[in-house]
Amino acid sequence: MDFGVVLQTNPPASRVVDLARQAENHGFSHVWTFDSHILWQEPFVIYSQILAETRKVIVGPMVTNPATRDWTVTASLFATLNDMYGNRTICGIGRGDSAVRVTNGSPTTLATLRESVHVIRELANGREVDYKGTGLRFPWGSRSRLDVWIAAYGPKALQLTGEVADGFILQLADPSIVAWTIKAVRDAAAAAGRDPDTVKICVAAPAYVGDDLPYMRDQCRWFGGMVGNHVADIVERYGDAGNEQIPAALTEYIKGRQGYDYNEHGQVGNIHTSFVPDEIVDRFCLLGPVERHVERLEELRVLGVDQFAIYLQHDGKETTLDAYGEKIMPVIVDRVRARS
Repeated sequence: MDFGVVLQTNPPASRVVDLARQAENHGFSHVWTFDSHILWQEPFVIYSQILAETRKVIVGPMVTNPATRDWTVTASLFATLNDMYGNRTICGIGRGDSAVRVTNGSPTTLATLRESVHVIRELANGREVDYKGTGLRFPWGSRSRLDVWIAAYGPKALQLTGEVADGFILQLADPSIVAWTIKAVRDAAAAAGRDPDTVKICVAAPAYVGDDLPYMRDQCRWFGGMVGNHVADIVERYGDAGNEQIPAALTEYIKGRQGYDYNEHGQVGNIHTSFVPDEIVDRFCLLGPVERHVERLEELRVLGVDQFAIYLQHDGKETTLDAYGEKIMPVIVDRVRARS
């Protein structure tokens, strides 16, 4: 299992770069960031500095969307970074949330998402693609390589992921929901004639190592509210928890939701996430002593998770990185014996 961190690009950017360096030094393989250019700083500028000051980590958004930038611009950003730093980028993408809603837009359709994935991936892998009736290719980008991973929750988005994505991102760590979504993605991949095992699986959620569970819950309750935005979209499309297409474990908790203020998006103490019960925080996040983290991670690995990415939005950033690097990852990561 690989490990990643998910950072917000809050100023100063030097702080984001420093956390990325710490993550690499602790053995994390991926550094992801939010991509919401009004709420936080523009991430692609910061990616360049992260890549310049690290050696091996793979860097990208969790997640970008098809609406904020022209798809050819997005592809060019990745291909340029790859040319500068040696194919160390990854593209997480979804229909869109804060980046489009803050500017009074809406998430894109799945058809648009599908088309954008194709255009971005072809261009950023040095291939020609038809774009608005014209064949386009980066004459300078033939050596660029980019995987595109889709973030999804609902049945149709999971189907799309299985059909076209290089990887699947699930933004919560509840094992029952993880199992349901992985099955949906793999079934869709098989139905599309793909090898299901070639679709990588990433589970992303806050993790906080410590003993004060009530305090850690309050530090991470924002996450249930963030996920609730996507769940509300699913309920609007498919119906409430009684719908057989969607597990109640995913949808039932948002019944008390009364809107959302994006000014507090992804922030500790977000008052619009008070509807999120302790049970959801415990299920969606990894909280508690080292042993509890190891237990959950082993469970996720058995389910087929290839990467666990920590949302590092709480007041224990360095202590969490330290605990994972020193005590948790060495237990989880496969080791090669020097002598048999």
